[in-house]
Amino acid sequence: MLVQLAIRDFAIVDSLDLELHGGMTAITGETGAGKSILLGALGLCLGERADAGSVRHGAERADLSARFDIAALPEAGAWLAERELAADECLLRRVVTASGRSKAWINGQPATVADLKALGDHLIEIHGQHAHQALLREETHLRMLDDFAGHSAEVTSLSALYRDWQDKRRRLKRLSEDGEEIQARRQLLRYQVEELDQLALGENELKALEEEQESLAHAEETLREAQFAAECCDNDEAGALHLLNQAVLRLEPLPGSDRGALADILSMLGDARIQVEEASRELHRFAEHTELDPERLAWVEDRLGEVHRIARKHHVMPEELCGLHQRLRQELDGLEGGEHDLETLTTELQALRDQWRQKARGIAEARREAASRFGNAVQEQLAFLAMGKASFKVEVENRETPAPNGLDAVRFLISANPGQPPRPLAKVASGGELSRISLAIQVVAATHSTIPSLVFDEVDVGVSGATAEIVGQLLRRLGESGQVMTVTHLPQVAAQAHQHLHIEKQADADTTLTRMALLDSAGRVRELARMLGGVTLSDRTLAHAREMLDASQHPTH
Repeated sequence: MLVQLAIRDFAIVDSLDLELHGGMTAITGETGAGKSILLGALGLCLGERADAGSVRHGAERADLSARFDIAALPEAGAWLAERELAADECLLRRVVTASGRSKAWINGQPATVADLKALGDHLIEIHGQHAHQALLREETHLRMLDDFAGHSAEVTSLSALYRDWQDKRRRLKRLSEDGEEIQARRQLLRYQVEELDQLALGENELKALEEEQESLAHAEETLREAQFAAECCDNDEAGALHLLNQAVLRLEPLPGSDRGALADILSMLGDARIQVEEASRELHRFAEHTELDPERLAWVEDRLGEVHRIARKHHVMPEELCGLHQRLRQELDGLEGGEHDLETLTTELQALRDQWRQKARGIAEARREAASRFGNAVQEQLAFLAMGKASFKVEVENRETPAPNGLDAVRFLISANPGQPPRPLAKVASGGELSRISLAIQVVAATHSTIPSLVFDEVDVGVSGATAEIVGQLLRRLGESGQVMTVTHLPQVAAQAHQHLHIEKQADADTTLTRMALLDSAGRVRELARMLGGVTLSDRTLAHAREMLDASQHPTH
């Protein structure tokens, strides 16, 4: 419920703090006094478009705020909680500068205009004086019927299904259009990966092959030289070992004093003889284990040749083949997955289409059932509004082309006179009739609204007399279960209100300002007398106003 509206430097209002209550509140004043300013300020707080003309002349900015009690609005509370803005109350604030720029806040945190609009949909409903124009559009008829039926959540779910369905349809179309190019790439990758699979080059195999080829290619030369070296070590007549033995044999017999001086030399020759003997044994062992394997050499060289050939074919170095193989395999897996995606999308698309149609058929049945109840409810209100002979009907027609909100077209039809078939509102209703029809529809819609705060902006245009009194009674009845604010020019309507706000324009030589006040009983009588048409408030007019107010506030039935 709207509990406070604060206005600073907006239009011709310098400062206004308005406390609001439940029930029905009438807002009245002379033409041009600024009744629309109140709703304009509220509209800006709810995200309507702002411009520099909103700022009071001479001021730098307009500052507007609306405070709501959201205890009975769980959807608004959930919206705030999702954005970590939860509180016991909801404060919307909008500042518009003289240059036309604006800023917005929700519970003290910066917000966008779109945020204000989205949250505002959970806080209050405004039925404007031009609402009957919206009633000429069929999309309005569908929305109002869904709100009346109470399955707006199901329609929202249906719309989400439709968006998902259409998104998958577009993705499937793109995949299908790209199919030939993707298929060609897939075939090439399959061939390339299969070729590299057959090559099956190990991670470190290339280096091992190159080392083995080097060894095998020089095996014969290595064996020959090893054997020659062994012969140099242990040949019986000219080998190093034989010569070392001869040297030792010559030095050992030397006599006396020379024997001591040669001891170290003889030790070194002994060590050398041991080293040569060991080298000789190792050379013979090496020669014995060195084999000439031309077949293995041929296989290794063929294997290396194949590796280099495929590397050249892919324009990479041989050592890059393993990485290339992995990349091509990953790309192929991705495309194979895309082929799977195509099949999966086709299946999912069919499932979504079937799910959407099943849900749409269920909603269509609910709409047809609700259409009868809605039509009867509006018919009943029309009877109250002196149009008892009119016939109102809600037509629900199936259409072939799917839409986000289903397969139904909804039309409000009216026959203002007996014997005439119902026709669309725009084609048969006069201005006065359309105002009353619009009011009847809005009252029915508001009765079934989940939002307890309702604003009616001169929706009683075109009615008068006893019908105007009935309009007031309808609005008062709505206010008894929530909050109703109505801008009106009709005393019969204003008299029905639980509280009465009066707006007046005060002007002097320099400025024109709007003032607003909550009227007491005496003030209400004077205002009703003024609305009854008295330029001068005579005793008779005041008595009539007092009688009207007493009858409205203390009905006998």
